[in-house]
Amino acid sequence: MSRNKKEELIVEDVLIESVAAEGKALAHVDGAVLFVEFGVPGDVVDVRIGKRRKNYLEGRIVRIKKPSEHRLEPFCGHFGICGGCKWQILPYGMQLQAKEKQVWDQFVRLGHLDIPPVSPIIGSDSIKYYRNKLEFTFSSRRWFLHDEDPEEVPENERNGLGFHVGRFFDKVLDIEHCYLQRDPSNSIRNFIRSYAREHDFEFFDIRENRGFIRNMFVRTNEAGDVMLIVCFFREDREKREGLLDAVAEAFPQISSLYYVINTKLNDSIGDQECLLYKGDEVLIEKMEGLSFRIGPKSFFQTNTPQAIKLYSVARDFAALSGKETVYDLYTGTGTIAQFVSSEAAKVIGIEYVPEAIEDAKINAAMNGITNCSFFAGDMKDILTGDFIAEHGKPDVIILDPPRAGIHPDVAEVILDAEAERLVYVSCNPASQARDMAILSSKYEITAVQPVDMFPHTHHVETVCALRLKK
Repeated sequence: MSRNKKEELIVEDVLIESVAAEGKALAHVDGAVLFVEFGVPGDVVDVRIGKRRKNYLEGRIVRIKKPSEHRLEPFCGHFGICGGCKWQILPYGMQLQAKEKQVWDQFVRLGHLDIPPVSPIIGSDSIKYYRNKLEFTFSSRRWFLHDEDPEEVPENERNGLGFHVGRFFDKVLDIEHCYLQRDPSNSIRNFIRSYAREHDFEFFDIRENRGFIRNMFVRTNEAGDVMLIVCFFREDREKREGLLDAVAEAFPQISSLYYVINTKLNDSIGDQECLLYKGDEVLIEKMEGLSFRIGPKSFFQTNTPQAIKLYSVARDFAALSGKETVYDLYTGTGTIAQFVSSEAAKVIGIEYVPEAIEDAKINAAMNGITNCSFFAGDMKDILTGDFIAEHGKPDVIILDPPRAGIHPDVAEVILDAEAERLVYVSCNPASQARDMAILSSKYEITAVQPVDMFPHTHHVETVCALRLKK
């Protein structure tokens, strides 16, 4: 060990042992656990120690003494600064192994659940350009790169459009090329940034909550159609229409062009009015012969081909015979509900976003599905004993909640309903393990299937099958 400054401790010749939780790597220093970012098992590195906790240390690699034989050259020029795709340096097979282990750790080592062997993770056919939705942020305080002198940067080039930099809520990394979403996503973003700079648009200042242009969303479908949503902090009709007309003319692939005037203190548009400027109201995505409307605020899985695999696993785990009443909780736009509808007698979908439920109803009608009913509202308020008495006892419950998992009141109603089978889909193994521990008072876990929706990240989706104990 060497101490360069009073507060700075650099540990030399650290061997990276394995991939750890949250996308970090694990090593040991003098018997203490050390977590570092951007490490690959087999690396020998020097680490600057940052946080010191009672049971572990955290640090950052300052020098790679000997790279692991597994280490890959990152393909993205923004790697290491942008907060996404931190596992570009890991072979994809090693990423999948780490995600399988993450599921097992959360369920067994930490959650103490009794589970069958975790099935091999289902990998993604595409590990680049797999997302159908991205959000980019405009900022008057862009992140300066190490070779830039802030004093020498012209005023209008201090503006940026891209992703937030990790650990700095007010800094945005200007993105030239992102490998997450296929073209014309990059071209549209770069065009809008250039136009905004050339026409002296005031990029948003998140610290001062002022500015004109705020954030933008690009949504795509597998057919190549594009929905663009541009968000402004205040109205300036002349400037707004100038931009929207220019981008519509430059990119005829944009089939839906929306704008939002958002004066709130945060960028979310879930409670905002999305105003159609040109084109169609929705994108249409097709999955297994079914069509789904995607509006500007609709929830839809962001990796469409993997979503088909995910939903297919959920349907298989439901083991339907055609006679069952199925409850699809957190149904979104009704994708899972409609995926299983042909093998069920009746499907009840519940979702808290009213616009998503309206899309679900339209989707079902568009697909000629007549055995699905959809209800909007807070899950803990809608899913009650009285609701079940009115709509029928479920034989199977499928649930795909947000990352936080399910509310205790919802868990209690699920337990009281005593459906024969549960299928729990989750993007967060930690909250899923917590919830299944509660459900295990009446249910046994019969299958665990991880699915990789997000290559080059530590995120993983997991589908679990549960059966009512006899």
